[in-house]
Order: sequence, then structure tokens, then C-alpha cells
Amino acid sequence: MNIVARQVPPRAAWALEQAGVHPLLARLYAARGVLSHDELDDGLSRLLPPAGLKGITDAARLLADAIGAQQRICIVADYDCDGATACAVALRGLALLGAQRVDYLVPDRVVDGYGLTASIARRVKERGTDLLVTVDNGIASVDGVAEAKALGLAVLVTDHHLPGEQLPTADAIVNPNQPGCSFESKAIAGVGVMFYVLLALRSELRARGAFDKATQPRLEPLLPLVALGTVADVVRLDANNRRLVAQGLKRIRAGHAPAGIAALFSAAGRRMDAATSFDFGFALGPRINAAGRLSDMSLGIECLLTDDAGHAARLAAQLDAINRERREIEGGMREQALLMAENLFAEGEEPPPAVSVFDPDFHEGVVGIVASRIKDKLHRPTFVFATSGAPGAEGELKGSGRSIAGFHLRDALDLVAKRHPGVLLKFGGHAMAAGCTLAAGQFTVFEQALAQVAREWLDAAALTRRIETDGTLASEYCRADLVDTLHREVWGQGFAPPTFSEEVEVLSQRLVGEKHLSLKLRHQGRPVDGIWFGHTDPLPGRVLLAFRLDVNEWKGERRVQFLVEGAQL
Repeated sequence: MNIVARQVPPRAAWALEQAGVHPLLARLYAARGVLSHDELDDGLSRLLPPAGLKGITDAARLLADAIGAQQRICIVADYDCDGATACAVALRGLALLGAQRVDYLVPDRVVDGYGLTASIARRVKERGTDLLVTVDNGIASVDGVAEAKALGLAVLVTDHHLPGEQLPTADAIVNPNQPGCSFESKAIAGVGVMFYVLLALRSELRARGAFDKATQPRLEPLLPLVALGTVADVVRLDANNRRLVAQGLKRIRAGHAPAGIAALFSAAGRRMDAATSFDFGFALGPRINAAGRLSDMSLGIECLLTDDAGHAARLAAQLDAINRERREIEGGMREQALLMAENLFAEGEEPPPAVSVFDPDFHEGVVGIVASRIKDKLHRPTFVFATSGAPGAEGELKGSGRSIAGFHLRDALDLVAKRHPGVLLKFGGHAMAAGCTLAAGQFTVFEQALAQVAREWLDAAALTRRIETDGTLASEYCRADLVDTLHREVWGQGFAPPTFSEEVEVLSQRLVGEKHLSLKLRHQGRPVDGIWFGHTDPLPGRVLLAFRLDVNEWKGERRVQFLVEGAQL
């Protein structure tokens, strides 16, 4: 493992300080590419204009026509947190803008698979739908859209995933990653795309005289949902995404959140008035995702849709219970999968350049999480497979993968498919996460083919785990109030949370819960507590640590604690 400090452009840090930004925050922002105080303005007026999204005018007209004719609209969602929040934003937003006949359908992960399939299109038609709207899916659903069109449905695709070689024949497509779209924020989540469609629809309805600027419905109450889905989908937090998240957090902290989000905060034991992007990614998001992994994502969507606090609390409790079950299943699978992965190489040897594992007893709803854990442990692109439970898919394997920097997972799958026709029945995803279905009996071929691509694309430097940090932490910044300030900022994928690195003295260490290392450290002459979750190996007396900051509260006293991320031994 290599621990390296980010470069801090001195001019940018100085300019931010001169504009009144705290010196520590100025350093952190400058290291993440922020050049001026103007970039830190998170006001709604600073959001990129909707007009930059290709197809959004057609989408707004399509929806406005459907509302005007009182047509029936059906939202086809995805079964992850981005899809669930996008569905809730669509339903709530369309209702605000006058749609009276709107419902939704969310595919079952096992039975239906991902996206708008031909069978889903037929089910939507059977409901008497006039306009089908996809959220967080659809860009790759060529056959599903074709079937919907053949059945006489109008189709609007809203998505953010990368398109394939052929686009669906929808009436309108809104996706920043489609060819010819100039929208700057290519990293916007599916829920963000749907929010933008609603902004354009409101403008279209205003132009048609449905209301004016003074009387138009306010869409800002949807921003907590947009923020949650954006962080939970682990998209890159560019400036536009950070503004969306910041606006959502402000509303939650002020107590203006949908009943479901408030109930999820309560179920997770988190405080809404101190809400952080960390809460979205590690507390609320997993509870919603668990429904799609093990049960029915309708539970998560209904929790986000209800305005009844009691009903929301009951649904949040169900989601919390499902998430506990998910953790139990994941724990057993993770241990088994990690053992299988470690058996791929002898003790003292390096792991193979890419890792693929399969067990017929694995649960397909949790393979992605387990792949992520193995990737973190071994620092290798990793795929975990389970037997597909879809009807008519006997013998097929369904896998989910997670990657490391320098290895574009979807492109790697594309190359495997070209080199070994017939092995991959379908695949899709992004650079860092992807999914695929293998033909029966083809696991070994896939395993070897993916490892070969990794050998070609990854060198020794890429295969060495690297932690980027913000360097040393001055002792005067080691304060609970300053940690609170840091936590209130928007951090996440592509805008990494502050991580510091320093050589410290280890005064004492002990195992807690049999799997975490509790530490007493001396940092710049001062004692400080530390903990390294999921790590059991003892540390030497002096060691270079990478760590994040947290506050530990005990008997009314708040003390800074180091959360260790890694050690350079």
C-alpha cells in the first residue's frame, strides 16, 4: 500500500482563504480542483440549465400533452436507491404539476432482470397506460421500447447509463450520455435526470398558461430525494451534483423532508438536524437498496411516497429488518467468497490481476456488495456470480462486478464478449461497477478471459493499493467543532472526504468485537483515540497512518477520534 498526499495548488488555496473560506477547508477544496469561491456557491440559481439536456424539450411536451389529455402515465423504475428515488420524484413531481393518473411498476431483480423488457412493456400496456416513462433505465432497452411502441404506447426514456451501439426508438430520450448531448454534468444520477425533466415540464406548462411564476408549483421539496439518490448511486460529485446534494441536505436539516426520509433517519439512529452525505451513502441508501436485493423495491418506493408519518415508520422498520437480513447473508457470503478468492493464489504471492468467484449457494441479490468487499480487500477488479433465479434461465449465472482505478469494467466486458462470443448473454454498467449474465457452463472461460484483459490493461502501479490523503493535520485543527464543520460539507465519489496521513506513535492497541483494532495514539504530542474497522493485525510502535476524522461522544464529552483507512508498513 502507498499513502500519498494530494497536491494543493497554492494560488487556489490562497484565493479561497482571501474570500473567507476556513484555511483547512480552503486547502481541501483546492486539492479537489476548486479554483474560486464562486464554485462553492450551492444556490439553485447556479444549477446547470435544463435546456442543455438533449431531448428535454420533446420530453416536456410529451408529458404536458399527456397531462392535458388526462392520459394514464406509468413510471418503470429500477430496483436500486437511485431508481427508487427517481420513481418517487417522478410520481410526486408529476402530481404537483397536475397529472392525475400516474402509477409505477418496478421490475423484480430475479424474475424480470434489469430495465424495460418486452414482458414489462406488455404488463404496462395491460394497465391501460398511454405514456410509459422509464427512470434510471431504458437507454439499453431496445427490445422493450420496440415492444412498447408496437403496443401503441408513447415512450419517454430518462436515464444516465451509457448507451449501447443502438438507441431505443422512444418518442423522447433524456440522457446526458447519449450521443450529441452537450450537458456538462455527465455524472448526474437517474434521479437528477428526472428532476431536470420536471423542471422543463414546469416551464412548458407555464408557457401553455397552466400557471405563472408566482403560482407555479414548487419543486424544491423533491430535493431531499434527489440528494439521497445521487449519493447512494455513487456517481461522481461534480459541481452540479454537489449543489443538488447540498440543497437536499439543507432542507433535511431544517426539518423539511418527506415522511419516509425522516422515518429512515430514525430507523438508522441518525439525526436529521445533523444530516450528512455519509448518512445517505451508509445509512439510508443501504436500507432502501436492501428491499430491491432481497424483497420488493415497492416497499422502498412506498416509504418515499407516503406522507403519513405512522405508515412511513412501519415501512422504514420493515426496510431496516430486511437490511439486517441482507447484512447476515452478505457476511456469510463475504467470508466464503473471500476464502475462495484467496485460494486462487499461494501465501506470499500476489492475487491474480482480476478475481472471479462463483458458488451455487450465493444469493444473487447480494453479489454486488460482496464483490465490492473483495475488491477493497485485494485491490483487484472483482466479479461475484450466483445461479440465476430468473424463469427459463436454468444454468445461467448472474454476476456483479466492482473495479479499481484504471480498469473500465464495462469496456472490459465488451472486449470479453468480442473475444468469446456466446459466453456473455448480456452485460452493462459503468467504469467502476457492472453486471453480466453468463451462459451455462461458461464461468471458467469468463474467469480466464477477464484475467487476461486485466493483465493487458493493468501494470504493477495500478495493482498496488494507493490512498490519496490531504497530508498532515495541524494539531489546532483536531477539534470536535471543526470535525462537525467538515461533516456538514458535501463529500463523496470524485470529491473525496477529507483523509489525512501522518506518522504517529501507537501507545496501545486491542481487539474489540474480535474484528476491529482499537488504538491509543500520540499525534503531534497529544493523545488521541483511533479505531480501524475490519482490521485485526497489530501495528508497530510508530507507523504512517491514513485516517479520517470523527467525533466520539461518551457521557456528554465529545472527543476527536481517528478512523484509520490504511497503514504504510
